[in-house]
Amino acid sequence: MAKKKNRRIQGIKQELMSNKTALISVIFLVLIILSSVFAFLSPYTPDEVDIENVLQPPSGEHLFGTDELGRDYFTRALYGGRVSLTVGILAMVISTSIGVLVGTISGYFGGRLDNVLMRMVDIISSIPWMILVTVVSIYLTPGLKAIILVIGLFTWMSTARLVRAETLSIKEREYVLYAKASGQSFFKIIGKHIIPAVFPTIVVASTVSIANAIMMESALSFLGLGVQQPVSSWGSMLQNAQSNLGNAPYMAILPGLFIVLTVFSFNKLGDVLRVAVEPKTRSK
Repeated sequence: MAKKKNRRIQGIKQELMSNKTALISVIFLVLIILSSVFAFLSPYTPDEVDIENVLQPPSGEHLFGTDELGRDYFTRALYGGRVSLTVGILAMVISTSIGVLVGTISGYFGGRLDNVLMRMVDIISSIPWMILVTVVSIYLTPGLKAIILVIGLFTWMSTARLVRAETLSIKEREYVLYAKASGQSFFKIIGKHIIPAVFPTIVVASTVSIANAIMMESALSFLGLGVQQPVSSWGSMLQNAQSNLGNAPYMAILPGLFIVLTVFSFNKLGDVLRVAVEPKTRSK
């Protein structure tokens, strides 16, 4: 087990060294996460209104200018990153947990239960996510908790399919068949044999889930269904920038770049982590 783990780590290191884009993406993610965590070190507060410095262009005093209330835009972007990343990570935890639970149960037991669960997945997946999430959001009090729950509860289907496919294969392996024959409970078999075997796939799916959650949060906040003022996220910052695009285009550029680069970086991280699953694969 230790040798296998070391081999995976070496494979990831080699992939990062051979794929400069992936390496830059990982470095960017580390920087953006650290910047968001330590945003309190900024000399400005995210909600500090300064009417005398409304819509100031980028300068030495305000690195990325100020918004329509004179608030330092870079500071708000850092705190907005904290919100967007929190939504992405917590929504991923909910989504992955449900997906792994449904996928393992469906794949392990098969039969009618498998058919029922997979038809449920098909039905939910057939509804456009924007319509589904928007309708549900209307009936919840807008805010951070609501957006995390909504995204987490309606983005688990792809993970469930992946885990089910892996489980169908793993449950036919000799050590799982031996565990069944020896009388081990299905709880123990799933926890001890199935989950560890599909864990690399779960990790890869999780990075994609974080990227998707950040995109969904940004879209919903842009539509006014996400986090509410004075709390900022990258999506809500884009929404506020609409009315000032003519005289302050930088208000849309900064959060837009953060969203694009963060989503791209998480997707590249997923490509790198695939090395742990398929060591011979090299991302281009």
